[in-house]
This record gives sequence, C-alpha cells and structure tokens, in this order.
Amino acid sequence: MGVDEMEMDVVQELEGHSDRVWSVAWRPGSGTSGRPAMLASCSGDKTVRVWQYNSSRDPFLPHWSCVAVLDGMHQRTIRSCEWSPDGRFLATASFDGTIAIWENVAGDFECVASLEGHENEVKSVTWNCSGTLLATCGRDKSVWIWELQPGNEFECISVLHGHSQDVKMVLWHPCEDVLVSASYDNSIKVWIEDKDTEDWVCAQTLSDSWGHTSTVWTVSFDASGHRLVSCSDDLTLKIWDSRNNLRSEGNLWKHLCTVSGYHDRTIFSVHWSKASGLIATGAGDDCIRIFSEEFNEESTLGGDPTYKMILKKERAHTTDVNCVRWHPQEASLLASAGDDGVVKIWKVASEILH
Repeated sequence: MGVDEMEMDVVQELEGHSDRVWSVAWRPGSGTSGRPAMLASCSGDKTVRVWQYNSSRDPFLPHWSCVAVLDGMHQRTIRSCEWSPDGRFLATASFDGTIAIWENVAGDFECVASLEGHENEVKSVTWNCSGTLLATCGRDKSVWIWELQPGNEFECISVLHGHSQDVKMVLWHPCEDVLVSASYDNSIKVWIEDKDTEDWVCAQTLSDSWGHTSTVWTVSFDASGHRLVSCSDDLTLKIWDSRNNLRSEGNLWKHLCTVSGYHDRTIFSVHWSKASGLIATGAGDDCIRIFSEEFNEESTLGGDPTYKMILKKERAHTTDVNCVRWHPQEASLLASAGDDGVVKIWKVASEILH
C-alpha cells in the first residue's frame, strides 16, 4: 500500500490554548458504556483543557467542545497529563516542580492534592494499571514513585537515582507493576520492586550496543505489554521484546529491530495503538507517521520482525508535533498536539487498520 496522505483526515481542530500544547491523554473507557469520550490536553499556558465529544449536538456543528479549563495550580508550563485507570483522577506535571491531582466528579474537576519534592521541572507522570501507584520524573535526574492513600493522600515510597541526565518520560507496564524511564542520557531503564527489601531497583538498562545514541524522548507499550517501542533524537525507533517473566533474572528486554530512514528531525512522540497494533510518531518536521509490522516469510519462520511506514501526514501541525495518542478503543481515532497551540483529532482510514 502506498503512503497516501488522503488516508488520514482531520475530524476537528481544538483551539483554546494560548501556548504550545505538550501532551494529550484520552480518558480510559472514553466512548464506552455510556461514558462520553473525553480528552485532556496540557500546555505552556499553565492550563489543562478537558474536551468532550457530544453526539447529540447539531450535526452541522463541531462535536468536540471544551467542558473544563483546569488552572490556578501550576505556576509554569504543564508538561504532562494522565488519567487514572478508572478515569476518576487526572494527574498533571509541571515545570514548577509540582504534580497536581484533579478529581473528576460528574464532570466537575477539583484539585485534591499537590505533590512536591522534585527539585525543578517535572517532565512526566504515569499511573500503574491498578491506579494505586503514580510515577513522576524530571530534570533533576530522579524518578519518584507515589502511593495513593485513603483520603486522596499520596505518599512518596521511593526516589530512584539511576539516570545521569534529565529524565524525559516514565511509563508503567499495562499489566504489571514494572516501570520504564527514558532519559537525556540516551538510555531506558526498567524498574521493579524487590519483594525481599520492598525497595525499587533498576532491573535493566537498555543502552550500549543496541541502544539509542541520543536523547530518548518517549516509550510506549503494545497492548500485551510484551513489546516496547522507543523514539529518540537519533531519528530512530527501536522495538524491544520481553517474552519472559518480567520479574525473572537476567535481561528482561531484547532488542528486536531498529526502524530508521524515515525521520529527518527529532522524534518527540511515539504511541502504540492498543486497538490496531499500529505505531504513530510525531516529530520536529511537523509530520505524523504511521508504522505497521511487516509480516513476511522470514518473520513467520521466527526471524526478527520488521516495521514499515504506511502513512505520512505532511504539515500535520504548522510546527513541531509534540504528542500523538491513539484512542484506547476506537482504532481509527488519533489525537495530536503541537507547538502551534492546537490539538487535532484525526480519523485514519479503515483500510490501513487491517
């Protein structure tokens, strides 16, 4: 199939932020079980906007509208936002060194906690699959793990010092309490809890011969959690695999393949669709690209897989694409955020989803 821009169209441009938009996050369960689809976006304007899909509105009007603006808690750029698995909480991480926890009660948002401890900019926040643990990371080279306590209290249970530079992103495994972190030091680290000591330890560092040669910006798991994709300033994607028990001894993750030759500017964001298995990237060349695993005789016989680009959307934003996120259930929907201050909802043609 050719790389055809017509196979990806804008559903709606969501405008309202007055500065660059750093990240977007779909609320879990969006659009299912009577729960309206909802998307959060965070920006350099120190606000989070919550967007909701309303299918009952006039069919000639845009279906996505801003239903809440969360402000007043952060004094600087909000770099990351993430929903808890049940959609009850939205966590926001800011360059002011704090993390805010917003509780969503019937569409009304109230800040119920403010977490302090990082020395400076907090770059990323992520919830574990049960919603009991929160991880954060920042420019101070540290990773913090927080535990949700009764009464919406959060206790820091571990501070991890393993990276030698700014930590760009943390992400929990979709099924296990295993944490990965990506850093300016070109490495990815895998963290697990030592059951004997109850301390969190680095179980593996993905670097050296198969690792990235420049800043690792983002990581994303596939639906099963068996594979991980990472993107970097070195203009490559790397696919990693873990078919063994994540808590086993020795190397947990194996390098499967490197995807190169498609990007000519930094890859800021990568996201693996849980619904279709496709991988999307956002980069400094203003483009969104979509990749698919290529099934051939060699891979069928047990050889390492290969991934090819199946779609390239030029000028997806008027400047850097900072974030791409697939909808968790609706395979055709992709959200993106850019330095142009705009959030976009895209619909990907069904032909490339299969």
